[in-house]
Amino acid sequence: MAHSLDRSPNTDRPGPNQPELDSAEIWQARADLAACFRMAAHYGMEEGICNHFSALVPGYDDLFIVNPYGYAFRELTASRLLICDFHGNVVAGEGQPEATAFYIHARIHSRVPRARVAFHTHMPYATALSMTEGDPLIFAGQTALKFYGRTAYDSDYNGLALDEREGDRIAGAIGDADIVFMKHHGVMVLAPNIAEAWDDLYYLERACQVQTLALSTGRQVLPVDPAIAEAAYRQMREGDPESARLHLEAIKRRLDAEEPEYRD
Repeated sequence: MAHSLDRSPNTDRPGPNQPELDSAEIWQARADLAACFRMAAHYGMEEGICNHFSALVPGYDDLFIVNPYGYAFRELTASRLLICDFHGNVVAGEGQPEATAFYIHARIHSRVPRARVAFHTHMPYATALSMTEGDPLIFAGQTALKFYGRTAYDSDYNGLALDEREGDRIAGAIGDADIVFMKHHGVMVLAPNIAEAWDDLYYLERACQVQTLALSTGRQVLPVDPAIAEAAYRQMREGDPESARLHLEAIKRRLDAEEPEYRD
């Protein structure tokens, strides 16, 4: 299912006209992203070697960190991640991105500047709801209300994203949303930073899991009154950035105890 990007990597050391990519801030972003890969694997949110997370490089608007082709999430470390430009060149790291990772993420970061982080998965419960009739989320459970008014639905599945047109089409479907359900495909989570992307990814799958369980009872699933749903969303949103930061710190403490090599 995965396809390699047919580009030659450029992994030379930074020269006079090349970016300096060895700062402590950039290394921390690499480590934070590696932690998200590892914990997503723990929760079963990945699919083989096919899914991908990316984050713009701190201090740059035209370079992004992404996982290399051929590795499962549980294998990724800070140093194994790639830094790419929007033209498909690898400017730091060994290997190359998976083709759909490049064509989706490069175009989203280029065309939706607020999306400094983009997590794409085929996590099972969210993907299952992307395959059903109607809107994926019913907004019947409290966790789902975290995403009230923040979702979009890309209904035009056209197969694998193997050129820029598909990435542009997905980017065009985003609008003001942070969560994109991709019909017959999976989900995309967009965020201003890695912590908030991880927090949304985790709670989105939990909300979809609970909704799937509720639907499995065969009884009617009752949505929350829209006015209350909006108020609850605003209550949650006010504390989300700090809650997300603490959530990321919590998973890093767990990994520091169990899989500290993610920082390598």
